[in-house]
Formats: sequence, structure tokens, C-alpha cells
Amino acid sequence: MSKNKLFRENVQAGGPAMTNAGKNLFRTALDEIGSVLARADESRIDTACAMLAGANKIVVYGCGREALQVKGFAMRLHHLGLPVSVVGDMTAPPLGAGDVFLVSSGPGETSTVLTLMQVAREAGATVLLLTAQGESSAARLADFTLLIPAQTMADDQGPEKTSVLPMGSVFEGALFVLFEVMVLKLKTITGMSSEAMRARHTNME
Repeated sequence: MSKNKLFRENVQAGGPAMTNAGKNLFRTALDEIGSVLARADESRIDTACAMLAGANKIVVYGCGREALQVKGFAMRLHHLGLPVSVVGDMTAPPLGAGDVFLVSSGPGETSTVLTLMQVAREAGATVLLLTAQGESSAARLADFTLLIPAQTMADDQGPEKTSVLPMGSVFEGALFVLFEVMVLKLKTITGMSSEAMRARHTNME
């Protein structure tokens, strides 16, 4: 019997389709992400949520795979009724005093991030940074930093490599979970119901 046929029969029968090696990989990856978030400062997470809830406007930005996490968070902020846009969208408004620029840069040295942070600061907006590098150029430029102590592409090679996951995946995975928890906290702050959030979801899918 071929491996593919055996796999299909196991799935159809509701039998085990995961090897011990596969289970261990999932467990290791999830444990790594959980370990990162367990070292995050919850009081700073709460402060970041309060900043977002009180902002006149929120504009978000991230590069590469971090951008995917940031855009997903922006979608949830919209569901919460908060005024949010993504850098690069044709409808993104200008930033100014009372606004928050939320930006993610795991390594903290991304050139486009540094440039946009400077633009936001000069416009009078508050810069909220998510990074793994608390001593980076981006951290020095930010008004407020949320440290996510995870491996990124800045330290994924040689003896410094600590994760089974490649490149910046631990940071990106932690970013996703962190954003989901922040949504729960913001849901409490804003008093938004699940029904109201669902009502804001697009019907153009």
C-alpha cells in the first residue's frame, strides 16, 4: 500500500495521521512561541492597547511577513471600530498630533521602517514599535516600544541561532498571538461586542 493511500485511509477513518516526529515539531514550535510571549511585559502591552484605543487615527506598517501580521491586526482594529489604515493603501490618511503609528521591525534596523518612523515623528504622531531588539535604531527612535524577545533574521545564524523555526518565524508567530491577545484586551477597553465586530466584517469576499 502506498504512503499516500495509507494517509488518506487514516484521515478518512479518523485515525492518527500525525507521527511522533511531527507532533514533536509542532510542540517545539508552539513551545518556542509561548516561551517568547511569557517573557513579554504585560503592563506595556496594556499601555500599548490604551494608546491604540485613545488614538485619533492609527496607521500601521511592517515589512515582509511581519506586514502580513500587522495587516491582520489592522483588520481586527477595524472590526473593533477603531480608525485604522495601512501604509501604502490609497486611502491611508496623513498622520499628525493625537495619532499613533504602529510599526513592526523584529531586527529593528529596517531602512523603510526607520524612514517612516521619522516621518511620523516629524508630523507629531506617536510611534509605537514592536521589535525583538530593544537597543536597535528603531527602538531609540520610537516613543513606546513593545519588546518581543524572539529570534529574528538579525540573529538566526551561527551560535546565536536558538529556534527550530527558520529566519524570523518565531518573532512573526509571536506577533500573531500577541495581536490576538491585544484584540481581546481592546475588546474589553472599547466594550465592543462580538456581534458588532462581526457586523463590520466585509461582505466583499
